[in-house]
Amino acid sequence: MTFEEMKQRLEGLVIFRELLEDPVVSAFCAMLEARCRNQTAFTGCCAEFEARLFRYGEDWSAYLRNAVMESENVCIQGYAAGAVTPVLERCLAKELAFLDQLAQVRLPDLMAGLEHAPLFLEGWTVSDDSIAGDYRRRMQEVGTKGYGVFARYHMFTVENGRLVPVKHPDPQRLEELPGYEQERQKIIANTKALLEGRPANNVLLYGDAGTGKSSTIKAIANAFAGEGLRLVEVKKNQLYQLPDLMDTLAANPLKFVLFIDDLSFTANDDQFAALKAILEGSVGGRAKNIAVYATSNRRHLIKETLTDRSGDDIHESDTRQELMSLSARFGLTITFASPDKDRYLYIVDELARQYALPLEERELHIRSEAFALRAGGRSARVAKQFVELCKAGVPC
Repeated sequence: MTFEEMKQRLEGLVIFRELLEDPVVSAFCAMLEARCRNQTAFTGCCAEFEARLFRYGEDWSAYLRNAVMESENVCIQGYAAGAVTPVLERCLAKELAFLDQLAQVRLPDLMAGLEHAPLFLEGWTVSDDSIAGDYRRRMQEVGTKGYGVFARYHMFTVENGRLVPVKHPDPQRLEELPGYEQERQKIIANTKALLEGRPANNVLLYGDAGTGKSSTIKAIANAFAGEGLRLVEVKKNQLYQLPDLMDTLAANPLKFVLFIDDLSFTANDDQFAALKAILEGSVGGRAKNIAVYATSNRRHLIKETLTDRSGDDIHESDTRQELMSLSARFGLTITFASPDKDRYLYIVDELARQYALPLEERELHIRSEAFALRAGGRSARVAKQFVELCKAGVPC
């Protein structure tokens, strides 16, 4: 294949057209253009390509492979939905074969035949991995590996109604959260049901502060990311943006947990109705690949005052039932209570073992109890703070 043909094929990508917007691939395209049209500009274009590539590594084949794997194109979306037409399939096969050839282009290949070749440039490396073979395997695993941005990240936030990946997610692990194994097991079982396509409930984790409610959800997201679970953190004031987002997620082969932290409402909160609609679904029904996991310090979620109880509402009981009905829309409600002494000391012991604290059990218990007293009470958070301070050598 000549460089002119290679340039035309690259500019003529259809399935993987978004690759042309990639900064490294676009620099490669400009380098090909200079090699074919304006060889005096070739050196600068070549240096620009290397400068962009070397930010990510020296292997051009590996970079192009990763860009292809993360491509969110019509073929992978159609395959996930079980519908890829013969035309798209033929187009995909041709482009994958071409991209395999493109991934093997080296600097000496481009400099061959040039009168003033930039021999001073070091050049990049290539590898023998098959982009076509790897991409075909990715298509088979789309239900667990995902595609596009979902293949690279497993935690997201919402900004202006769009998903934004969390590039450095909390690495919390389940084994780092001792003391609430029985409570967590119910959430894990519900999450497995979601991943396996069985009926799964929305989950409300409520209880005292510092008991590990939010950490539990993040740890579960980390534990099951490899099985196709993705976490989307949603703020309470963003609930109205979710219906459109959920329509998009419903068409995705992965499974999603919408995570709402520290949830509570006032009686006249506009977001109240939005959450009710999300929990029960619209006229089209609730998507089977989405569940809502929320945490709260309040069992009934609605902040209510004595004035509310003694107001002038003629149908007061109906209003109260409406307010209390929100928590009932969570099919699974799990209580995370503050630990008693035995559970607190068990948490301290387990964390001390994980952190390899060189303290005798009796001294550990006495000091941890004193620390909890000064901190205002026992909790899993207090236990972790105590152990981390001891590990850091801070007197406590």
